[in-house]
Amino acid sequence: MTTAATKPARSAESVRAPKLRADATRNRERIVLAARDAFVEHGADVPLDEIAKRAGVGNATLYRNFPDRTSLIKAVALLVKARILGLAETATAEADADGGAGPFDALQRFAHATVEEKVGALCTVFGTRVDPFDPDVVEIRDRLHGAVGGLLERARAAGELRPDVDHGDLFVAMAQLSRPLPNTSCRMLDEFVHRHLQLFLDGLRAPARSVLPGRPATFEDFQAANR
Repeated sequence: MTTAATKPARSAESVRAPKLRADATRNRERIVLAARDAFVEHGADVPLDEIAKRAGVGNATLYRNFPDRTSLIKAVALLVKARILGLAETATAEADADGGAGPFDALQRFAHATVEEKVGALCTVFGTRVDPFDPDVVEIRDRLHGAVGGLLERARAAGELRPDVDHGDLFVAMAQLSRPLPNTSCRMLDEFVHRHLQLFLDGLRAPARSVLPGRPATFEDFQAANR
């Protein structure tokens, strides 16, 4: 059964890509997923041979699908953004369903699921290797902006989200908490990320217990910081 969380991921994989045989499609998906994990662990310059090995394909198969590193990194960026979009759409459906999760609970579920995508570890990869004005990137980014904005507005309208926060506040926190600290392993981060994220989310609840300095960080602020 197709869900809202899986549909966008498949569509992002097929953006501007030729139709492939089933086995070729599976190979392409394995390469992109292997590349995502390799970029999280080793950064953008991990050898492409290592990615092919992780994906269980030959080097020729990798280069047939992705002629250079830039095209592979773009495919990973589209995949990750599409998966996060799917999480936002699922959370929205849960918030809107009769007897479903409340707006803030839905927002929390989205945040906890999103940090599992290791967005912080990938920010540097995407920010330096992906063209922010590429039409495919702009399209998925705009859809993500709208979906997460809807989650925030639902929680704010219900009186559950403090009024002085915006998209960027949430995305900055998720990125920082899912980015490995210097000289630590991803495994050490995984042990504490959800605990620390929940501390942050509790601070978003209304009524606010303090006055925040400065202004809310917007979605555009977050995007500009990662270019």
